[in-house]
Amino acid sequence: MKSLLAATLFALWSSTALADLPEVVLTIGGHKLTAEVAATDAHRTTGLMYRRMLPENRGMLFLFPDVALHSMWMMNTYVPLSVAFLDRDGTIINIADMQPQTQNPHGAARPAQYALETTQGWFAKRGIKPGAKVEGLAKAGSLR
Repeated sequence: MKSLLAATLFALWSSTALADLPEVVLTIGGHKLTAEVAATDAHRTTGLMYRRMLPENRGMLFLFPDVALHSMWMMNTYVPLSVAFLDRDGTIINIADMQPQTQNPHGAARPAQYALETTQGWFAKRGIKPGAKVEGLAKAGSLR
């Protein structure tokens, strides 16, 4: 019964995922996370909007064309998320929890090259804090 439920949930999640987004496996403090890569304006604008669930150890990596004070919001996003802003070397600058269906901006504490969204509390549950290094970003950059 559990496997049927898991298969159904995965099918529902898959059907709401954006088509044709490449994925990359990232490692942070020994923890692995599979992230869809949003490297175009259109994909960054849509992000994780309209999704009804996000499986554990999944997320979205936003690759920005420039290092700047980027920010995120949750309009049309139904899943509570945490976002980590990363500098160009992959070091986490800051992490913010974001509530669904809000337009509150959550910004980088200093100029960032990337943002990594995952289920709310994913970073805290694993003891990942600002200063931690995200590995695997070089591969994400080659997926543009």
